[in-house]
Amino acid sequence: MQTVSEVKIYKNFIDNEWVDSESHETIKSINPAQKNEVVGYLQKSTKQDLEKAVQSAHKAKKSWRKLGQAARGQLLFKAANLIEENLDDIAETMTREMGKTLPEAKGETARGVAILRYYAGEGMRKNGDVIPSSDQDALMFTKRVPLGVVGIITPWNFPVAIPIWKIAPALVYGNTVVFKPATEAAVTAAKVVECFVKAGIPEGVLNFITGSGSVIGQALIDHPLLNGISFTGSETVGEQVAASAAARGIKYQLEMGGKNPVIVTKDADLDAAVEAVISGSFRSTGQKCTATSRVIVETEVYDQFKEKLIQATENITVGDGLKEGIWMGPCASESQFNTVKRYIEQGKQEGASLIYGGEQLTGGDYDNGFYIIPTIFDEVTPDMVIAQEEIFGPVICLMKAANLDEAIEIANYTKYGLSASIFTSNIGSLLEFIDEIDAGLVRINAESAGVELQAPFGGMKASSTGSREQGEAAKEFYTSIKTIFIKG
Repeated sequence: MQTVSEVKIYKNFIDNEWVDSESHETIKSINPAQKNEVVGYLQKSTKQDLEKAVQSAHKAKKSWRKLGQAARGQLLFKAANLIEENLDDIAETMTREMGKTLPEAKGETARGVAILRYYAGEGMRKNGDVIPSSDQDALMFTKRVPLGVVGIITPWNFPVAIPIWKIAPALVYGNTVVFKPATEAAVTAAKVVECFVKAGIPEGVLNFITGSGSVIGQALIDHPLLNGISFTGSETVGEQVAASAAARGIKYQLEMGGKNPVIVTKDADLDAAVEAVISGSFRSTGQKCTATSRVIVETEVYDQFKEKLIQATENITVGDGLKEGIWMGPCASESQFNTVKRYIEQGKQEGASLIYGGEQLTGGDYDNGFYIIPTIFDEVTPDMVIAQEEIFGPVICLMKAANLDEAIEIANYTKYGLSASIFTSNIGSLLEFIDEIDAGLVRINAESAGVELQAPFGGMKASSTGSREQGEAAKEFYTSIKTIFIKG
C-alpha cells in the first residue's frame, strides 16, 4: 500500500514559483486501472490562489508582448525539445492517470511536440497585411495583437495534446496564460508545464493552477482581468462560460463534444469500414470528442456489416494500458465508468438490443479498475437517448437506413455536429455527404476520430462556439486586428 510520502505532491505554478494552495489541502489523482494507486496529489486551490495567478499573468502581459514574436517562438522550440526528451515519462504518467494505452499515450505526447514546433514556427511568420489605401500618399496595413490574459480550461481525455494546442498559439501570439486542467489528468499536465519552466518561460507568462472547476474554473471565467477564455469540456459548463464571457464582452472559444456518425453505404469496403469503426469507437475507450458513436448502415449490407463488426470486437483485449498486448484500457475515472454503465442500462430500457458486451469486467486485476467490455447496441432508433446524448465511452449504436438520403437525415438528427465519416466507393455519394452533413470535420473512407494539427478543428451546432482551433485558424481567436493608417 502506498503512503503519502511515497507519492509526489504537485504544486501550483504562479509567478514563476511552485507554490502550495492557500487551502493547504490536496486532491488525489487515481490510476483507473489500479484504483488503489495514487498517481499524485494536486492542490485544492481557492479563489485567492486564482486571484494571484490572474494578477501574475496581467502583470506580465506587456513585457511578454514586447519580447517579440520570433523570441516567443524560440521558447516554444525549447519546450518542444524538452517534452520530447521526457516523452516516455509523460506518456507513462498519462496512462497511469487516465487509462489510455501506452502506445496511444506516446502518440499523443509526440503529437504535442509536433504542435509546439508548428506554433514555434509562427514566430517567423507574418502577423498582418498591407492594404491599398485610396490615399496615394498613405500607407495602410493591419497588425495582429494579443488579447492579453487568456484562460485555458482543458479536459482529462487528452491531457497533453489539448492543453498544448491551446497554450502554444496563445503564447506565440503574445498572450499570457492561466491554465486550469481537469483534476483527473492534472499530474500529466503538471509535467508538461515543468518542461515550459525548464525552457525558461518568463515570470508570470504561464500560470498553472489545479482545483475544483466550480471554484477555480468559474472564478477564472468571471475574472475582470481576463481577456479571453478557451474551454474544452461539457456542454453544461460551456454554456456557463459563454454566458459569463458574453456578459463582459470578451472572446470565448468552446469545444463541447459530439455524437459522431459513420455512414456505411451498400458499395463500401466493409472490412475497411469495420476497422475504422472499431478504432473510432473503442480507441481511448471511446473517450474522444470525435469518437464514433452512431453507425448508420444501408439495409442491403447491414447484417453482413454487423457480423463483421462483432467478430472484430471479439478480438479486442481490455486491461491495464501499461501492459503489452492491451488494446483498450479502463474508463478514466469512477465517475465516467458509472456514466457509461448508466447509459448502457438506459439503452436496454429504451428497447435497443444489446448484441455485444455492455458488462463490467470482473475478477483478478479487473476488480481493481474501471473496466467495461466494448458494447454494441442493435435496433437503435434516432430518438433514443443513447442515440442523442454523448456517452463518452466504448458504446456503438447501430442503425439502419434505406438509402443515403435517409442515412444523412439520421446522421444530422442530433444537436451536435463535430465529426462525421462515410464509407463509400461512389463519388456522387461522397460529394452529397460533404455538402449535406452538419459537421465541422468531414472524413471520407476514414474513421471519425482524427484531427491533424495544421488543419482547423471545431464543430457545428452545439459542438463548438467561436473560431476554430489548431492550424492557422488559432490566430483568429488569440489575436485582434489593428488597422493602421500612416499619412506621408
